[in-house]
Amino acid sequence: MPNKSLFARLFASNRGGSIFLGILAAFAIIVPVFNLAVPESSALHMSTYTVTLLGKYLTFALLAIALDLVWGYCGILSLGHGAFFALGGYAMGMYLMRQIGDRGVYGNPELPDFMVFLNWPELPWYWHGFDMFWFAMLMVMLAPGVLAFVFGWLAFRSRVTGVYLSIITQALTYALMLAFFRNEMGFGGNNGLTDFKDIMGYNLQQDSTRVALFLASAIALALAYLACHYIVTSRFGRVVIAIRDAEDRTRFTGYKTESYKVWIFTFSAVLSGIAGALYVPQVGIINPGEFSPLNSIELVVWVAVGGRGTLYGAALGAGLVNYAKTFFTGALPEVWLFALGALFIVVTIFLPKGIIGLIGKLKNKRRAEKAQAIGLNPNAETES
Repeated sequence: MPNKSLFARLFASNRGGSIFLGILAAFAIIVPVFNLAVPESSALHMSTYTVTLLGKYLTFALLAIALDLVWGYCGILSLGHGAFFALGGYAMGMYLMRQIGDRGVYGNPELPDFMVFLNWPELPWYWHGFDMFWFAMLMVMLAPGVLAFVFGWLAFRSRVTGVYLSIITQALTYALMLAFFRNEMGFGGNNGLTDFKDIMGYNLQQDSTRVALFLASAIALALAYLACHYIVTSRFGRVVIAIRDAEDRTRFTGYKTESYKVWIFTFSAVLSGIAGALYVPQVGIINPGEFSPLNSIELVVWVAVGGRGTLYGAALGAGLVNYAKTFFTGALPEVWLFALGALFIVVTIFLPKGIIGLIGKLKNKRRAEKAQAIGLNPNAETES
């Protein structure tokens, strides 16, 4: 199928992905209409709070797809992807802070409020340029991308794999969390960056801006899914999958497996940074807590619940787990972490392929029953 377009390959061989994109497109149409066009007095009206919540879920889905790309298809279990997400978020947060200008508490047109409070004499050199949107977006991708490239080049060339690599990635995000907690770093310390006013001249509190951020998140998620699907179904992707299944054998056949792993790890980090940049203006804050290793572990749970190695399953898992988190932290906050741990144990033992794997298993079982009913050999059935 090398001559077929991306969309032809997608719809021909990936029914689940097609359904996922269809649902995403429907949300992108329905949510803005129900929020902006339907009056508040109507039962069909969707509140701006709900729009923002859904937009946050979309950024988490994008982050989950980024992790699934390296874990589900390359076998790299990263417990530090939360660091790339947070770096992208901080790059966006720095841009939003520069947009406040003299509207801050202290009225300083150049320095953010926390720098005035801490008696910083001037804006640090690494804050320059963040008053320009294009520069901030460049940093959203460069900051996590460069870190992932350097880390991956050192780790994969040293052939660090398995649990050792997972521990190192977790140590990386923990070290960054400790660093960003320090006021001397110039990123707001424990409080982080907040009190954002507008983005690209548009008020962040306006309903139309919230809807625009939701749509931007939906578009980014769709494009990321298409890009990842293209990668994993290409020749490059087949080599990556071979590395996951038998890295030594792939290396012995002449492939430089380290280069493939560095590239896929870096690309995944860039996607994570974009997810973080879309997350920050919707939630209104970014602080060192986003670097917490617990966040990265939670991300692994999302992917495992949905079904790793499917991309759209990872997005589904992110949505379901975070919806459950929103519900339980409001209704039963003291049991949420126990429920999350129990969910991961249940999925690991009984649903190793996640929800998508369970659906596929049930479909195959039903197909086999139909085949037996009409006298066909169920073993001859092929997966649609």
